[in-house]
Amino acid sequence: MNTEAVTTVVVGDVALIVVASWLLGTLARRCGQPTVIGQIVAGIALGPTLLGQLPGNPTAHLFPPEVKPFLTVLAQVAVVIFMFLAGYEIDFGLLRRGGRAVASVAFLALLVPMGLGVGALKLFDGVFSAAGQGHTDGRSFVLFMAVAPAVTALPVLAAIVRERGMAGSSAGTVAMTAAGFMDVAAWLVLAAAFAGTGHASDHAWPVTLLLIVLFVAAMLLVVRPVLGRWLGRPGALLMNPIPIALGLALGSAWVTSSLGLHPVFGGFLAGLAMPRVNGRPDAEVLQTLEQAAGVLLPLFFVTTGLSFDIGALGVHGAVLLALILAIAIVGKILPGYAGARIGGLDPHQSALVAALVNTRGLTELIVLNVALDAGIIGAQVFTVFVIMALVTTFMTGPLLHLIGRRGPAPAPEAGRTDEAGGAALPQEHAGQDR
Repeated sequence: MNTEAVTTVVVGDVALIVVASWLLGTLARRCGQPTVIGQIVAGIALGPTLLGQLPGNPTAHLFPPEVKPFLTVLAQVAVVIFMFLAGYEIDFGLLRRGGRAVASVAFLALLVPMGLGVGALKLFDGVFSAAGQGHTDGRSFVLFMAVAPAVTALPVLAAIVRERGMAGSSAGTVAMTAAGFMDVAAWLVLAAAFAGTGHASDHAWPVTLLLIVLFVAAMLLVVRPVLGRWLGRPGALLMNPIPIALGLALGSAWVTSSLGLHPVFGGFLAGLAMPRVNGRPDAEVLQTLEQAAGVLLPLFFVTTGLSFDIGALGVHGAVLLALILAIAIVGKILPGYAGARIGGLDPHQSALVAALVNTRGLTELIVLNVALDAGIIGAQVFTVFVIMALVTTFMTGPLLHLIGRRGPAPAPEAGRTDEAGGAALPQEHAGQDR
């Protein structure tokens, strides 16, 4: 296939992906689910799981091997921008004044599923081997099993909180702030898991680790304050924050990729390093980059769907799926509820927090794709965890609706501030559906 033919197919594929994702994303919203659920389903539907089962295998004709690298590059750019936004939206003010409820939820809802994941790997090693997973005792896979069940998708969680009218409530504030803590911790552990697994780094492991530490320090201790002073100068030339933010995200992704880490780590680090305006993200930067990522992210879901084949799961894969679902759901909901109760929240608010921190969504898919690209997991384990991400994210809406129907607890006194650092609103706002 020559360059012109490849270009033609890529342009047509992008058009198909954007339209299909828009339609199913809209349908998901109509069904009370986050838009991302419909977009993920669209990506899977265009892959071997559904479209590939039709006569003539339309998937193979629509996405021939020659065009996949081009779609993958576009998808990775979208994911880097998304990870930049995930880091940029983390509210350091809330993290610093999180309070007892946030600390206990973040601690338990991160460490319990981590322990369950590693424990399951040790106790049921044969289940993973039977599902085609090799090297189950390797450092990278052990760390992956610690983090993969423990991920909470902060961006999807934030969207759900806004859509459900929970912004500013005790449950919404605790869940989002705890998710911010867990996101940062999870990506640090994943960086350790994936360091040295990439193909771009020619350095030994200790040298690679040192270079990564130096780069992180440079971004946070040098780049962040320098950019803050530059962008804060009134009337300074070349101070448009949008190209600076995009260049910072892609440049940081290039450096981490060169060091043997996946580009997503660079995007997330750039988001943490990007200076805020009066302690808050720049609204113009957020809006522009969210729109750019929103247009391109459906390509990521399709590249995920092309690697996802539920028909090849088999009996062993189904057993592993049951095990992973149990670990992921129990390991998040029970510790999330317990942590909120320890932190002083009432049973109703604690149940809402537990349901929210069980959300995986897009963040989980990024983790899985990074692990698949690095060769840490195989196709069956990838499929199992994608299904887990879909199920746990799909559960969130119905769980919140069910909890909300049980009736609110008595409203707190007006003007009282909860221990999570956010204003406590009347209880009825916390469970309200839009």
